[in-house]
Amino acid sequence: MKTKTLLSAACLAVLAAGAIAQTMPAPAFPKFKSADEIKARCDEGLAATSKQLAALEGRAVDAGWIAAYDAFYAAAEDAQNSIDFLQYVHPDKALRDAAQACSLRWADFNSSLKQNEKLYQAMKAAPAADAIERELLRVAIGDFEDGGVALPAAKRERAKKILDRITEIDQQFNKNIREAGVKVAFSEAELKGVPENVWKNAKRDEQGRYVLGVDYPSYVPVLQSAELGSTREKMWWAKVNEGGDANLKLLHEIASLRHEYAALFGFANYVDFNLRRKMAKDGSTAWKFLDEVKSTVIEGERADLVELRAAKAKHLGTPLASTEIKRWDASYYSERLRRERYSVDQEAFRPYFPPEQTLAFAMRVIEKLMGVRYTKVAAELWHPETQAYVVSDAASGKPIAQMYVDLYPREGKYNHAAVWSLRGSSSKLGRTPVAALVVNFDRKGLTIDEVETLLHELGHAVHNNLSNTRYAAQAGTSVMQDFVEAPSQMLEDWVFDKKVLKLMSEVCASCKPVPDAMVDQAVKAKNFAKGTRYGRQHLYASYDLALHGPVVPDPLALWAKMEGETPLGHEKGSKFPAGFAHLTAQYGAGYYGYLWSLVLAMDLRTAFKDDKLSPGIGLDYRNKVLGQGSQRPAPELVTDFLGRDWNSKAFFEDLRKQ
Repeated sequence: MKTKTLLSAACLAVLAAGAIAQTMPAPAFPKFKSADEIKARCDEGLAATSKQLAALEGRAVDAGWIAAYDAFYAAAEDAQNSIDFLQYVHPDKALRDAAQACSLRWADFNSSLKQNEKLYQAMKAAPAADAIERELLRVAIGDFEDGGVALPAAKRERAKKILDRITEIDQQFNKNIREAGVKVAFSEAELKGVPENVWKNAKRDEQGRYVLGVDYPSYVPVLQSAELGSTREKMWWAKVNEGGDANLKLLHEIASLRHEYAALFGFANYVDFNLRRKMAKDGSTAWKFLDEVKSTVIEGERADLVELRAAKAKHLGTPLASTEIKRWDASYYSERLRRERYSVDQEAFRPYFPPEQTLAFAMRVIEKLMGVRYTKVAAELWHPETQAYVVSDAASGKPIAQMYVDLYPREGKYNHAAVWSLRGSSSKLGRTPVAALVVNFDRKGLTIDEVETLLHELGHAVHNNLSNTRYAAQAGTSVMQDFVEAPSQMLEDWVFDKKVLKLMSEVCASCKPVPDAMVDQAVKAKNFAKGTRYGRQHLYASYDLALHGPVVPDPLALWAKMEGETPLGHEKGSKFPAGFAHLTAQYGAGYYGYLWSLVLAMDLRTAFKDDKLSPGIGLDYRNKVLGQGSQRPAPELVTDFLGRDWNSKAFFEDLRKQ
């Protein structure tokens, strides 16, 4: 579950920050009728920001310089990020393309900014009044140095070209996936076992077959439920090759460019360059951590495969010795075993979790735990089905944030689940944060796994919304990348708590409560196939580090080798890396952070072990972790909240549970 944390945040059209902080009107979002309007707004934003930059360059480096720099930072994010966001969600392709073109112009501006020697020297000379300002300068100076400002002129010029091209590649990689329009046609017989709501109302081709996309509301149920292996196989191949050869070429190019970029700074590989300012510090530490995880999960992976083979042999009546589990079999037989062993059927949860009401339930969890209130407000956004909320502090009634929500899949929309931190908080500027939650859920309801996903992504929005930082540059999810997933991963476990689930009755009196027995079985089933689940995440993280190592490999050959060494093996011709968009974005040489963050998340959960809805602990967490953004380094935030140094005990205990 990926988080999209852009430079920071929102829209020019969201009025003046001070006015929002006092009155919090219905959130405004820029309305564009044409690509030309987007270009004009882009021109205006770049011109205004360039003018503000010139003023900052000429400003005296005195006690007010840090505040002036942050005001410039905030203005830049307001001018940039609403348009940048539209390339992922706007229903009109022409407008998406215009937003992407604008985003590339901003990438050019930002790469030049990070090489601005006047600002860099000012940062090094600026007086810091306290620890918060010292941390802001430390991080900002590091960012500028990572942008190449301290390199010799020739290397600096090359660094900028590389950064601009990397941004272009990332956008094209995602666009290729978003707009591939992959469709798969099935007869009704081929869809035996798949819930009717997945396909019954789908468009039909000239042969009368049902035409499905590879979006998650279609793909997951087919892989988990289709009785015919040929049906699952057809859907699996369509999804796994979604990005195609074009994206494999882009992935190789971006890995090569990152390798070259690290070399400009004297590093032998991009991993060590990228990790030196994160919690892990270097590649050897990240690899050591992954090796510890692998030694724990490898036997679990092998044991899972034995069980899946036995289940398939029993189902098909084939000899166990000759029965082979293919990639498209794993989800189906895992779900089959869950139903048989634990009476857990993911599809059976959908009637209990209608999408709109489940969103309200998830927000109610945050309300109870962290002392806030969500109020739905009327607003014209990028699509008629999107929603807007004002977030208020429950104790004072003061509006503190805004959140947009885009729940359902559609053509051309970002097809995973993510949060864009569209605007960062700043108490000094009277500036309230804005986040956009983007998912793709089945209109008929959510499985319990999808509710878990919703809580995860909402956790990113909450991290943005409950930020209470002095400066915008330190707001919300600006934390170290190998910590940023922790606040979201922590909340995933809340969906398996019966007390938490009973909050659904507070937002939907007509909704049938999930039976306690179903929850009990879901909790038991959580540990089933854990080896395979963690093993997959371990593979993703290891592949990412290997791709960005001392020698740049062919991305597909490396994947085939590494996946081939796993118990389930590799399907020749499959091209999973072509759709691995995390690696072209901010998670390049950083995907290990998902598992690293999970260590922290599970340690954070220990504070809530007696009551997941404890308002006292929740408020403490809100103030000491979420509210701090990156005003303090991530390890200090965790230690301050827990009252002790963080450790991996809870994580490895969970790994060993069966």
